[in-house]
Formats: sequence, C-alpha cells, structure tokens
Amino acid sequence: MLEVLKGLDVETHLVVSKWGARTLSIETDYDLIQLKKMATATYAPGDQTAVISSGSFTSTGMVIAPCSMKTLSAIAHGQGDNLINRAADVVLKERRKLVLMVRETPMSEIHLENMLKLAQMGVVIYPPLPGFYNHPKSLEDMVDFIVMRVLDQFGFHLDLVKRWEGEISSPIKSA
Repeated sequence: MLEVLKGLDVETHLVVSKWGARTLSIETDYDLIQLKKMATATYAPGDQTAVISSGSFTSTGMVIAPCSMKTLSAIAHGQGDNLINRAADVVLKERRKLVLMVRETPMSEIHLENMLKLAQMGVVIYPPLPGFYNHPKSLEDMVDFIVMRVLDQFGFHLDLVKRWEGEISSPIKSA
C-alpha cells in the first residue's frame, strides 16, 4: 500500500509497533528501513507528541494493517496508550475514515463484539481476504487486489488487478 501511495505522491505517515516490525520481518522480504523509506513521515509507537496524535492535523483517514485483536480492542475501548491507538482515536473523534485490516482467526465473541462496536461508529473492518474471480496468478496479485480494494475506501480507484465485470457468461450446470 505504501508503494502504491508513494507512486501517487500521496503523503503518508507510518507507525510500526514492535510486533508489526516482527511480522514484517517474518512475512515479507522488506525490512523496517525499506518500509520507512516508502512513507513521507515515520514515528515511534510511543511518541504521543507526534503530529498524528492531534485532531488539528488533517488527514483523509487511517489504515491499520495488520490490525491485531489487541489493537482493535484498545481502539474500541478508547485506550490510547500508544501512538497507533491514539491516532486511531483521533481519526474516530474527527469523523475520518478508519480501516482496520484484522486478520486473526477464528474470531471469538469478544472480537466480534469489538468489531460490531467499531463498525457502528463507521469504522471499516476489512480482513485482508483476496478475491479469486480475477484468477490471481501470484501472491502479488492477491496483495494488489487487497490494496486496491482498501484504497477504494479512500477514493483512490486504481486498477491494480482486474475488477469484477458482471455476471459470468455461461450458466452453472447442476451436478
């Protein structure tokens, strides 16, 4: 997502938690230095004085990717004990777009209740699930699909992969 936004010359602000950095190193070929170079500005997770912790800082919104159930719970209950949670709280109070890319499964009743609470506040709960109607050929195609759909939430309508074009032309035959 940062690569795409940088290519569009969109200003981005990045906060990576300790566990986010660990996930990055386990699941991708990127390191934290490379990730930070893609963002316009970066902040330490404990920096409560960062510009993004204030409602006077204007933004289109915020994406938390990936969003742990711990972070989701903290946001749902107004616990702004780190910059990620505080910035999300600011986005909520300023009525801006907040997208949480939750990915822990299975989901417990507590997780679902927290998601419902946030969804009722206008938060977009967006598990990073790829579509398969476009017949992805690679992991990159699946990631591009998810990035494209999340950026749709903010009005960036890019065709990173093939979009749904309507009904399937041949009828499904019953077995």
